[in-house]
Amino acid sequence: MRTESFSAASNELAKIGRRLYDRGWVLGTSGNFSAVTARRPLRLAITPSGASKGALVAADILQCDERGEPVGRRRGRPSAETSLHLEIVNRRDARAVLHTHSIWSTLVSDRYAADGGVAIQGYEMLKGLRGVTSHEHREWIPILANDQDMRRLASLVGKMLTEHPGAHAFLLSRHGLYTWGETLAEAERHIEILEFLLEALGRRLEDRNL
Repeated sequence: MRTESFSAASNELAKIGRRLYDRGWVLGTSGNFSAVTARRPLRLAITPSGASKGALVAADILQCDERGEPVGRRRGRPSAETSLHLEIVNRRDARAVLHTHSIWSTLVSDRYAADGGVAIQGYEMLKGLRGVTSHEHREWIPILANDQDMRRLASLVGKMLTEHPGAHAFLLSRHGLYTWGETLAEAERHIEILEFLLEALGRRLEDRNL
């Protein structure tokens, strides 16, 4: 699978950031996105820490190595959650990772945290996920407790990805959604599909409580 150049990845990540901000999925300085630009040695184009995704430009995007350390001349600090991106890239052989903080992913992750995950089945939109061909597919989205210790959280993410090889995404409780893809376009499609499904589930739960 082809990797993108750093320049091309920077442009695409900035555009995606602005699009997802406009959808209300990465408000404030929330969210982070990355794309693999080389495998050997591993190089990752990633959004900087503390940046508004609605104002991202290509020059904001940083590059880091397999340890999450910045490389290149651009100044700034990579996302605080870079280690999670690296874990996903290595465990899933993904080329792109996107993380959003929508209201619905936050609420659903809170509601189902005690169950360790949430199952979604019977929706036509599931067919937008890679490899899914029927609305009858049952998608299990694991939910992990949030943690400010990124090394410890990355270890839990790695264990979860091994235990759930069919998962297309996971949630961090009261935090948000992580998904990935073989390309940035696929990862963005997964975000759109999953955010739709989480909103549908959240609104259904809301109706039951009226």
